[in-house]
Amino acid sequence: MTKRIAIGGDHAGVGYKEQLKQHLGTLGYAVQDFGPFSTASVDYPDYVHPLSLAIEAGEYDFGIVICGSGNGVAITANKHQGIRAALCWNEELAALSRQHNDANVLAIPARFISYELAEKMAELFLTTPFEGGRHQSRVTKIACS
Repeated sequence: MTKRIAIGGDHAGVGYKEQLKQHLGTLGYAVQDFGPFSTASVDYPDYVHPLSLAIEAGEYDFGIVICGSGNGVAITANKHQGIRAALCWNEELAALSRQHNDANVLAIPARFISYELAEKMAELFLTTPFEGGRHQSRVTKIACS
């Protein structure tokens, strides 16, 4: 089954978003772009909230959100009970966010890492399984409801 990926962010992440969409498509992922679609200044919550709601509804398996620091998009996504967004800046964190935290959204800081690293992190994030076991009880306790 093809993994369905929701991608979005803000104006600082548009360049990486466009490249990642194409790259992930060549790997066989079904990628839906939630915007924005230009480098004109925008408010990231306008794009990240709809993306997060769609993941919570089961329309997508994973999300990738991208802004300058990665913080704003991660904070916004994590307001949703069904989202576990991880801000990552290296490959090890991307893998660990899946293995230990069952993260379902990768937050990328476009102004602080290379595109090549963002691509590697996305691939690792999307292919690394959750280990479960001792981590499952911790993940279960994350939600406030």
